[in-house]
Amino acid sequence: MSSNRRHIPLVLAAACSAAGALALAPAAHAVTPLTATATYDCGAWGSGLATLTATDSGTSKSIKITSTAITMPAGTSADPNSITTTLKLTKTSGGVTSQVQFSGKTNPGLSGGNPITLGPLKLTSGTLAAGDSTNSVVLASPPSATNWSLQIVASSPTSATVPCVATANQSAPFVW
Repeated sequence: MSSNRRHIPLVLAAACSAAGALALAPAAHAVTPLTATATYDCGAWGSGLATLTATDSGTSKSIKITSTAITMPAGTSADPNSITTTLKLTKTSGGVTSQVQFSGKTNPGLSGGNPITLGPLKLTSGTLAAGDSTNSVVLASPPSATNWSLQIVASSPTSATVPCVATANQSAPFVW
């Protein structure tokens, strides 16, 4: 028997194993649209347009927030992964409205004047099923400790709690 023939069962076993693993892996679900914009008032950190990017891996749902209008104030900074961010969204499911929250402690190092990049923030409160939609929690200004749609808590080396309110609905709601 040639050397190549002895390896065929091993190659077939590896291929079947890989196909089986793919079949058992959770399917990624499409979120539409993938990105939406929303406006936020973050007091001393600025006001304006933020881009929200949503992902759904099938087992985890997350949102990343970026904005050139919302920035760390001059003279402040944040170490990598030192900002805890919580985003509240209104959820609509079968005509019923509730709220979900995304939260996380993922950010690049930032310094005064840097645009914010926060997340990905994982779904931490509430559930989302296929077909559910989410949109900004629009609140009246000014933002405060009890009046916020987005909360940014920097811890190192600058300590600050920054409440933000969404001032308008997203450019389009996310459909999960």
